[in-house]
Amino acid sequence: MFNDPAIHGTFGPMAAASAADAFSTLAADRGGLARSSTAERVADIMRERITDGSLPPGSRLPEDAVGTALGVSRNTLREAFRLLVHERLAVAEFNRGVFVRKLTRADVQDLYRVRRLVECAAVRRAGEASPAALGALRRTVADGEQAAAEGRWSEVGTANMRFHQAIVALAGSARLDEFMRQVAAELRLAFHVMDNPRAFHEPYLRRNRELAAMIEDGDRTGAERLLEAYLGDAERQLLESAPAT
Repeated sequence: MFNDPAIHGTFGPMAAASAADAFSTLAADRGGLARSSTAERVADIMRERITDGSLPPGSRLPEDAVGTALGVSRNTLREAFRLLVHERLAVAEFNRGVFVRKLTRADVQDLYRVRRLVECAAVRRAGEASPAALGALRRTVADGEQAAAEGRWSEVGTANMRFHQAIVALAGSARLDEFMRQVAAELRLAFHVMDNPRAFHEPYLRRNRELAAMIEDGDRTGAERLLEAYLGDAERQLLESAPAT
């Protein structure tokens, strides 16, 4: 899974069927596009579908299928693809098309370096968080636990990303929120290396609840310490499961 981003495997029949389902999901997003839809909004939708796992690494993004699903022009779609390539969520290959990007081991290490800087800083500022931001943090914990109780492990992964976005939102910065949305989408590409989503995500449900409780109780020092260990463990698991490059 973690290999040179310029190299992609064959897009076989099973993957093609999965992609067709993802494009059907995109068609449902069409209503979210206003009459004056922009490439940025299209990129937002594609980013969300990467974050929720609908479009896994290596998925080809054919212009005809995606453009038809979203009801946008080829020029708008190409601009959206350029935005995704700039954000390192997609890669354009000459004469082959655009693909959802596969991460390298160095990508994962850098993402976790960024996460430590941003998320730990947000925890230190949590004393200034609004009641709404704390409420959103609690809801992401509950969402993850509900998905786990129903055996929806892919959705547990999505809820976990939302949890970490909610941690960053404690800082009250729209710019940081936007940045973390991109980081969350890129991280979801890393999670696909885990063969057993339940084994990977389940232990973090308890840690999410514990971390949220410490933040709400005002124990920011303890919460930051727990978060540092949490991120270190997750990074090690991902790197141990990644094939050597």
